[in-house]
Amino acid sequence: MSGEARERLIVWMRQKMARAGITLEALEHALMADTRAALAVRYRDAYGNTWDGAGAMPPWLKRAVAAGQSIEHFRCAGDAY
Repeated sequence: MSGEARERLIVWMRQKMARAGITLEALEHALMADTRAALAVRYRDAYGNTWDGAGAMPPWLKRAVAAGQSIEHFRCAGDAY
């Protein structure tokens, strides 16, 4: 994106944020919370079920493992847990 187009986009975004009452601090907080939540997911299936790896294994994952599927099949990509 060119410098001028980028600047116009930033101005537009700031105007929309101001109209909605969204501060940069609130946006930063929301983005950080989303990032933390995404990082907490260690296992995910095709139906959107997730598990962070803490506590008891959830029923959806227990059923899959009991049926012979490897738990590693559900590990999120890039997870070094």
